[in-house]
Amino acid sequence: MSHPSEMSPQLSAAAGVIGAAEALLIGAGAGMGVDSGLPDFRGPEGFWKAYPPFRGRDFSEISTPHWFQTDPELAWGFFGHRLNLYRAAAPHAGFAILRRWAERMPQGCFVFTSNVDGQFQKAGFAEEQIVERHGSIHHLQCSRPCRSALWSAAEIKVEVDEATIRAASPLPVCPTCDAMARPNILMFGDGNWVYDRYAEQAARYRKWLSQLRGCRLAIVELGAGLSVPTVRNECQRIGGRLIRINPREPETSSGGISLPLGALAALTAIDEIVRSTRGES
Repeated sequence: MSHPSEMSPQLSAAAGVIGAAEALLIGAGAGMGVDSGLPDFRGPEGFWKAYPPFRGRDFSEISTPHWFQTDPELAWGFFGHRLNLYRAAAPHAGFAILRRWAERMPQGCFVFTSNVDGQFQKAGFAEEQIVERHGSIHHLQCSRPCRSALWSAAEIKVEVDEATIRAASPLPVCPTCDAMARPNILMFGDGNWVYDRYAEQAARYRKWLSQLRGCRLAIVELGAGLSVPTVRNECQRIGGRLIRINPREPETSSGGISLPLGALAALTAIDEIVRSTRGES
């Protein structure tokens, strides 16, 4: 990872893109949450560091829907632990910087994220401005599913043994059929994900994009890696001026700005230049 002081030309170029933009697309992967103390599960070692009891097993093996049927204490141990972690986390200062930039955009802003943690909502971004491509841990669905309705996870509390990452009963169940409930997250090998909420988000996003023809769009992509390239692919597809912030995989195609920095360090450094250019203290 580089230091901001080594990146002056790139940072100045990024600030110029932000200052000239009429609309802002924020693309966020797991690396966006690292500065808030959240794990990014990068590679097996990263997953095992966050969850030592699962050493020898892959994230993709644990984050699958069949555990809610075959071993619900394991399933809710893992997802309940993440739910508790995300509830306790406070969005880092980079979220406020992005909000400030977004509020200056005459054509508005949208967030496209693969994260399920709800940190953008907690940081004050409107629900109508967010696409959660992989769903949200803060919404539940039936694991069967018996219906397409979702309900809030706000009232549930999952007790998790930190030593084993297994949950204690009672576990959340579907209020309609009493089957095991699960987070409304797109897991690996998941044929039962209820995608209606995401589909509504995506429709609003497409409508916003359709209104941007001819306007200057800045795309700020943060912490989106190559292992699950959902966010990277979307940010490259759109065609605006791309600022890619990633400490390990910052490479961009021609015309993009590559910043091998963490999210908070990069956003802070860019914002200092933006504010200085505007004469703000």
